Amino acid sequence: MTAGGQLDAVTGAFSYSGAAISAELISRGRRVRTLTGHPDRAPAGTEIDVRPLDFADEAGMTSSLHGVRTLYNTYWVRFSHGQVTHDLAVRNSRVLFAAAAAAGVQRIVHISITHASLSSPNSYFRGKAEVEQALADSGVPHAIARPAVLFGGNGVLLNNIAWLLRRLPVFAIGGRGDYRLRPIHVDDLAGLCADLGERADTVTVDAVGPQSVTFAAMVAAIKSAVGSRAVIVRVPGALIPPLAAGLDLVLRDTLLTADEYRAMAAGLADSDAPATGSVVLTDWIREHGRELGRHYANELDLHFRSAPGQAS
Repeated sequence: MTAGGQLDAVTGAFSYSGAAISAELISRGRRVRTLTGHPDRAPAGTEIDVRPLDFADEAGMTSSLHGVRTLYNTYWVRFSHGQVTHDLAVRNSRVLFAAAAAAGVQRIVHISITHASLSSPNSYFRGKAEVEQALADSGVPHAIARPAVLFGGNGVLLNNIAWLLRRLPVFAIGGRGDYRLRPIHVDDLAGLCADLGERADTVTVDAVGPQSVTFAAMVAAIKSAVGSRAVIVRVPGALIPPLAAGLDLVLRDTLLTADEYRAMAAGLADSDAPATGSVVLTDWIREHGRELGRHYANELDLHFRSAPGQAS
């Protein structure tokens, strides 16, 4: 790790959003330490100081956070798998925040989700709200960034839609597909988080790009960009979870959970907040169509078959 400069910590610095945040911090002259459940993923020669993210060892995490000015937290689990659940992720987050407080961390920047709510029937959105509450209870000054959908880099969602469009003769969309999404480029999210880390106030902001787009329009843009000949068909929304489950069996993965589909169809991936990013989704899709969907990204292989837990 390079000498000099403020020391910040990022959970999951070799994950998707964590890698982007780490790169942004390093570009601003910060030293970066990561707490990660995947220390084996550290690239050779990395300047990032690697420490374990072990929720069973709060004292060890506290020690790893000594000297850290700002903690950028991307830890979460996208869906329950085996003993790894949203409830477990909430409990683990409380341990992490307690360790940060004990270590004297001065600020926490936390990645949440748009429309997080303690009253949500969806365990993802409810769990995210419970983590936000745990962060408030920690007493550490903090900022919360609430993205809806991320794209760019090695993001999974758009890539796997493109992969399916390249290979399937038919692509199904639930209902009219008119439910909207407000995606933000992962590098825009990283810049926002770094900016929030430099502030002193306690604040919650939606992390959203400049474009709100319907799901159907997004799929159509990907289809055009990759040159797909797939026929896009609209089916009753109730059919999407079992169709996705069928593909899960073939791919040995979890493409889309029933809760994720229902949340998207209910508009929880949209926001009317001011844009905090500048990259336009459909422009990016058009510019990156040649590489989108060339390879399938298996989330179970990435997060669960190698080590428990994951980051955003």
